[in-house]
Amino acid sequence: MGNVVVVGSQWGDEGKGKIVDWLSERADVVVRFQGGHNAGHTLVIDGAVYKLSLLPSGIVRGGKLSVIGNGVVVDPWALLSEMEKLKRQGVEINPDTLQIAANASLILPFHGELDALREDARGGIKIGTTRRGIGPAYEDKVGRRALRMCDLKSRAIVEARLESLAAHHNALRRGLGHAEIDVADIANKLMELAPKILPFVTHTWRTLDQAQTAGKRILFEGAQGGLLDIDHGTYPFVTSSNTISGQASAGSGMGPSSLDYVLGITKAYTTRVGEGPFPSELSDEVGQHLGEKGHEFGTVTGRSRRCGWFDAVLVRQMVKVSGITGIALTKLDVLDGLDELKICVGYTLNGEALDYLPYGMEDQAGVEPVYEILEGWQDTTFGARSWADLPATAIKYVRRIEELIGTPVALLSTSPERDDTILVRDPFVK
Repeated sequence: MGNVVVVGSQWGDEGKGKIVDWLSERADVVVRFQGGHNAGHTLVIDGAVYKLSLLPSGIVRGGKLSVIGNGVVVDPWALLSEMEKLKRQGVEINPDTLQIAANASLILPFHGELDALREDARGGIKIGTTRRGIGPAYEDKVGRRALRMCDLKSRAIVEARLESLAAHHNALRRGLGHAEIDVADIANKLMELAPKILPFVTHTWRTLDQAQTAGKRILFEGAQGGLLDIDHGTYPFVTSSNTISGQASAGSGMGPSSLDYVLGITKAYTTRVGEGPFPSELSDEVGQHLGEKGHEFGTVTGRSRRCGWFDAVLVRQMVKVSGITGIALTKLDVLDGLDELKICVGYTLNGEALDYLPYGMEDQAGVEPVYEILEGWQDTTFGARSWADLPATAIKYVRRIEELIGTPVALLSTSPERDDTILVRDPFVK
């Protein structure tokens, strides 16, 4: 048995929550390795709905260890709130089921404030941030100013780190016309919550190494999608961390040789939230149909998602950059009833044909999609659990996607229910 990395191959919201939950039944440890509480996973288990932002999806499954890795930035107040909400839903959370990396950086109240202040001050070009402080927290981490989980053991260290952070942030806050940071107030609040969080804090790289040595199956759970990667996404309309599979190693403390299979979660059409380029976007009744039938609203933000045809160019690019071994194709059922389907198979830019998305912001905004038209189907795929349950034209659509992206379908999801999944290849089996 091997370890599996789950990443999104589009702009996030591909349905990772259900797939990770489906896989977590086969895993012993589930690791979250990047992002913060800007990412949302919705799980539907036996009719109960669980909405997760920070906690790994494995937390709702008994007998699993969930790990928040060092690559995650953690809002401790949001974390405690999420833990309490799940406990009220009957989920058991204790140091035997949840561990947090001691070297994970914290998101503090002024990070969210700065996030919102800067977004409002940007004028015409908005990034589309969730205003939860993710970006500013990563900036402080890279700037070596961050407060980390391990620091909560000492008030003296907390105050010293906060003073360093205030020296940097107060200049920004003054420039944006905002009050300076109250270091004592934040220190008091952190010391108040520290006893609630510190029992979960440990050197998680050791835990994962021990699990690997013992032959346990580890599932690495990514947030957002590859096209939101800080390096390889549609910059600057991206998140503040690396979202591709390589981050599973850096963000957990396990070497890349521990990553055996990379599963790219891929929606059967394309969506994105917020600003930025979207070559295959639909602003017509078909786009509206996809949004309504697919319930395309953000788990965390509640914002409507922009919808468009499947873009094979973008997914193929993410397959290469993220080293995706196979994909889990989700929401095929949303395409039921459409007379024809289109797949973006290339672009043109100023008359030149392209088989990739360029990095330049103006070029990304200027590309025009080249479509291939396929026959739709009128029969339902909803709830299908075998290939025999699918219309022939739906199978043809799936096979054409495989050809265009150069990667096989390992799993096919046909509803939000975890068991409505067609298994083609078990990612855990080497």
